[in-house]
Amino acid sequence: MPDTVSHSLALSTPPDDVNAVHELLERVWDSSAGVPDLDRFSFETALIELASNVIRHADGGGGVSCRLAVTVHGDRLEATLMDTGEPGDIRLSDAELPDDLAESGRGIPLIRALVDVVEYDREADANRWFISRSLAR
Repeated sequence: MPDTVSHSLALSTPPDDVNAVHELLERVWDSSAGVPDLDRFSFETALIELASNVIRHADGGGGVSCRLAVTVHGDRLEATLMDTGEPGDIRLSDAELPDDLAESGRGIPLIRALVDVVEYDREADANRWFISRSLAR
């Protein structure tokens, strides 16, 4: 596997949905066969959860445009997701799983459990999400 492999995707919802992210990840894994299965599964689950949340919650009614970049380094997986959605009231540090009967609120805690780094900030008119997971070698 090369030291660094990068793939990117631009999507707009509607008509795009999380299936576009799945297709991007298929291309990532096809070009990065040496990524251990547990790291692949954990990172993919975290990224799909993140993209799903952005598509579901950042849309203020006019759709959301996103730019996703996924990079496989020799020692880690990284993704940066930029979206044009509304600014969020995002608290990463104190996000905890809700009680068993809650219908939402599991996304951020799940993502945090699956990757080593989760960052969110607002840059100009876009939300910027970054996740990273170290590879088990």
